Amino acid sequence: MSTGPEGGLSADEAVRAMLLFMPRVAARLKRTPVPARLRSANLAPRHLSMLSFLLFDGPMPVNQLAARLEVAPTTVSLMVSDLTRQGVVERGVDPADRRRTIVTITEEPETRAAIEGWLANGAAAWRRAFEPLAPEERALFVRTIEAYEQGASGPARTGDYRSTGIDM
Repeated sequence: MSTGPEGGLSADEAVRAMLLFMPRVAARLKRTPVPARLRSANLAPRHLSMLSFLLFDGPMPVNQLAARLEVAPTTVSLMVSDLTRQGVVERGVDPADRRRTIVTITEEPETRAAIEGWLANGAAAWRRAFEPLAPEERALFVRTIEAYEQGASGPARTGDYRSTGIDM
């Protein structure tokens, strides 16, 4: 199903297709090499998300990062502390409110280039995938993936796979 079905899919056909497709996507993502400059940082997916927010949206306070990552501010503070020690991000004082801490990607050119390069391939792939879609279709896809992610984190319900025609 490399070009996708043009006529549409039943819900069961779509479930089957995604159950077969997602492991390939996950395997490809795991094979994406971490740039040499960032290897010692032992980055996890949550670090990648945090770096993506900082790269795309610019510097922001810890609480705002926590809200976007949907984790506690203390978790973000720990992540920031770890990445600060490794020279990946920097903490600074918010000039508008000196009580707030602002987090930013380091200005060190090699590190910034490594982060940008690491995210560039995924961004380009998403751009190619989204280009032919209408804005409403893009929004539907994003909402669908969000719903899947939320549903996949819940308890498994025995027997749901049976209606897909997949023998387990």
